[in-house]
Amino acid sequence: MKKKKVKKQKNIKQIITNFVFISFVIPLGFIIYKIIVSPAVNIENLSNMKVKTDYVLMLIQCLLGIFALFIPSMISKKAKIVIPSSMYIIYIIFLYAAIFLGEVRDFYYRVPHWDTILHTFSGAGIGALGFSVINLLTKEKKVNVNLSPFFIAMFSFCFAVTIGVFWEIYEFSFDGLLGLNMQKFALENGSRLLGRAALMDTMKDLIVDSLGALLMSVLGYVSLKYKKGWLDKLLITEKKEG
Repeated sequence: MKKKKVKKQKNIKQIITNFVFISFVIPLGFIIYKIIVSPAVNIENLSNMKVKTDYVLMLIQCLLGIFALFIPSMISKKAKIVIPSSMYIIYIIFLYAAIFLGEVRDFYYRVPHWDTILHTFSGAGIGALGFSVINLLTKEKKVNVNLSPFFIAMFSFCFAVTIGVFWEIYEFSFDGLLGLNMQKFALENGSRLLGRAALMDTMKDLIVDSLGALLMSVLGYVSLKYKKGWLDKLLITEKKEG
């Protein structure tokens, strides 16, 4: 019965992964074509008109998405760890929502608060990853540490917020280097925001990252403190030898 369940989970993972992979690959030809023929500047100031940098961003995101699909399996093999199916599926769905729906299908502009929703969930997801990091480190044979639930939860929160900060640094850097608009300092028609308005997207992302991480940290703390087992299905573990 257990083998059937594991096989079913593997099939679901493979189907979802293949679907997302195809979603990233199919638009590549069209995106490259649009990079060639699209104007560099939105002279007509139309709200729905995309320029070269918009399609360059799409191309970069799709290529990064394709690479990111293989990261879990590469890390799993090299580090000899087991990534739970639930964690893996959440990760793949997040990539699809952020890259294909967000960038390629314009959900960041079409769907209100799409970016906010994704950052909140990413903060929570990376917070859960923080619990796994602590779990793996304390399971080392040469390490004998008994950490308090509060410390583990605090580490998880700090870990998630730090990753969120690194992500904003990445967006800021590539916006400057390639003239992109990942930090949404400009409107869809290319008009640049000024002052506090230009900072709103970045600060909002950091705030909701922190809130998502805080929520996961609190849930993790309660789970560890009172042995609820809520995190068990999300924890990355070492592969058993033999």
